[in-house]
Amino acid sequence: MVTIHNNMIEMHTKDTSYLLYTGRGGLVETLYYGARIRAPYPRPLVSKVEAGFGNDILRGGRQPALSSLLLELSPQNRGDYRRTSLLARLPHGGTTTDFTWRTATIQDTPAPTGGMPQGRQPDKVLALSFSEASNLEVELFFSLFYEENVITKKMRVTNRGLAHVRLERCLSHQLDLPHSDFDLFTLTGAWARETQVTRQALAPGTLRFGNGTGASGARCNPFFFLAEKNATETHGEVYGFNLVYSGSHEGSVEVDGLGRTRVMQGLWSEGFGWPLAPGESFVTPEAVLTFSDQGKTGMSHNMHHFVKNQILPPRWKDAPRPILVNNWEGTYYNFNEAKLLNIARNAAKLGVELFVLDDGWFGRRNNDCAGLGDYDVNPGKLPGGLARLAERINKLGMAFGLWFEPEMVNGDSTLFENHPDWIVQTPFIPAAIGRQQYVLDLCRPEVRDYIIHSVGKVLDSANIQYVKWDMNRHVADNFSPALADQGQFMHSFTLGLYNLLENICATRPDILFEGCSSGGNRYDLGVLYYMPQVWISDDSDAYERQRIQTGASYGYPQCTMGCHVSAVPNHQTLRHTPLDTRFNTAIFGLLGYELDMAKLTATQRKDIAAQITLYKEHRQLLQYGDFYRAASPFETDHCRWVVVDAERKKALAGDFMGLVVPNSIRPPMRLAGLAPEKLYQVQVRRQWLDIKSFGGLANFVLPVHLNPDGAILGTLNRMVRLPTENERYTAYGDLLCRAGLSLVQDFAGAGYHRDMRFVSDFISRIYLITEVEDSGKA
Repeated sequence: MVTIHNNMIEMHTKDTSYLLYTGRGGLVETLYYGARIRAPYPRPLVSKVEAGFGNDILRGGRQPALSSLLLELSPQNRGDYRRTSLLARLPHGGTTTDFTWRTATIQDTPAPTGGMPQGRQPDKVLALSFSEASNLEVELFFSLFYEENVITKKMRVTNRGLAHVRLERCLSHQLDLPHSDFDLFTLTGAWARETQVTRQALAPGTLRFGNGTGASGARCNPFFFLAEKNATETHGEVYGFNLVYSGSHEGSVEVDGLGRTRVMQGLWSEGFGWPLAPGESFVTPEAVLTFSDQGKTGMSHNMHHFVKNQILPPRWKDAPRPILVNNWEGTYYNFNEAKLLNIARNAAKLGVELFVLDDGWFGRRNNDCAGLGDYDVNPGKLPGGLARLAERINKLGMAFGLWFEPEMVNGDSTLFENHPDWIVQTPFIPAAIGRQQYVLDLCRPEVRDYIIHSVGKVLDSANIQYVKWDMNRHVADNFSPALADQGQFMHSFTLGLYNLLENICATRPDILFEGCSSGGNRYDLGVLYYMPQVWISDDSDAYERQRIQTGASYGYPQCTMGCHVSAVPNHQTLRHTPLDTRFNTAIFGLLGYELDMAKLTATQRKDIAAQITLYKEHRQLLQYGDFYRAASPFETDHCRWVVVDAERKKALAGDFMGLVVPNSIRPPMRLAGLAPEKLYQVQVRRQWLDIKSFGGLANFVLPVHLNPDGAILGTLNRMVRLPTENERYTAYGDLLCRAGLSLVQDFAGAGYHRDMRFVSDFISRIYLITEVEDSGKA
């Protein structure tokens, strides 16, 4: 898996190879990263460039110019004019460095953590050591995860000299690729519009992207990938990248004048500065790299398996996640114990397994202007406290969960009144306010101790089995009196967060923690190391969620995505979508309901009970099956997802339509991920249509003419509903994935018959797919 020979270092996972060359002047060159190959000798791969081009700068002797080589670590100011991963201000005030490779060691011990999470159980770790004339030592660590086809990279810089050094850029990795025939895909967006897929063709120059708000951010997620121009979901070469980090971060892709590509990723470098006294070290976050020649899906599956096997807390990595109801959009701040228990009783009858009490249970928290930072239960709302509420919820057969926002404080709170200096603020400038709140300074040990003690006390006071951990504003006014060098602020703040998570989450492994930051503003591998799931968007509108969940699926498995069915009109978009579509969308993640279940109609209760039964029956498949994007909403106004079990015996597909196109014929429905040689039965899940949804059209089939908005049709609507089409097919996997199924005709305003599929905007269908015995007569 890792071998060192003939001036070459070979690293191999199950399906990939990463090869390095150490035979040229103390440099470490990247020979190859891609599909697994055999390369016992380096010469076929070593660059044959032996001299500079034109006005290239030569490092010394007959060595070629650094700008013509593919390098793992670049000397600074020595002729490599591409952006480099490390920039250090040395004791003499300059930044010129000339690193020389010294050693390569293979170890079974993990790479240093630097106080941050990283992949849990690498198979092997390779450490490369470099020295420099100013006694700056650099170590590059490569951790191999064989089955997941992932190699992670990080850097440790140590000051071995007698004077101070200041790091001004220190990224986690640098990867040079020999060509630039790629498109860059990033996950960009904003609040309520996270993980939108942005595609850019590479061209000479640098594309720099990232997020500097103090969290991994909705503006640009740490995950991104490069795909060759003709790559599809199932074919073509794709490189995937991510960062095990929850703070400000950046990535860059640079194409030089020779057409090569340099990829780098790590800490947000703007404003960064880290002093190193003699003997001190600095460790970067861990970068995650993968490659697949099986297209975007192959790359995604590598990332998904890495997240599930090596990032998520072991207690939860394959545990079934509960179906929850959250009271937030049902009550907002206006609740008491009786109202909460009424919602819980109705939810329990339908099969819900977890009741989550959201914001508003503590202190002066009757709106978003007060109470954050205080942890005393509001006796006016919960006179028996959390313990009594949890006990009563448990007696209904449900677990009890609770919302927190530990990193924030309101000006109108006891904590702020006692410690106004605990917020993040710059001297002589009034602190900026966001969401009526301030950010607590996690660089300060006393602040962290207060949070750890206060949150822990609440969690230990009642039978709390789930926590939603929120963070509802960005960091600003970057300054902490705890730091001598303010260039350390952003990273120190994130290290403070990990200190909280270690002491609150890791010490309570049986509590299911869900991360949240105004939805998906902190959806990253660092959070997932402690919290196995994230509320990936405050936008629960099903149509928008199809885009959000599709984008997220490129780098993250569905078992990390909190997905809720909410009321209509949707509270973020005012859009009306059918209840079935809201459910059909949410089940490709971790199902929850966010509405007042005490206010459901009889038909809604019946439908939701059936939904929950279906989800429980297929929960393991839906949460942990292999996820396929059969049709992307970023390419058409249509979305199709398929999840398939490991044996490819069972699958479930969701087919989602955007706006209706009149007088049109749908192309065959192609599935994905099925075994071509296996025979399958495909059965649509029947749904129910309200007669009232047809409006005046109902009069074409009724024996008498009725007012579409009248009482008679309203009464009939409550008593009678129409089933949707009943379709069942038997076909081989190759037909289903390559040719596709020709489905029944959609209603098009004319030519009605009983077997039509009635469609309207935002409708959807679920298809249950099971392997059947092949009798040879299919």
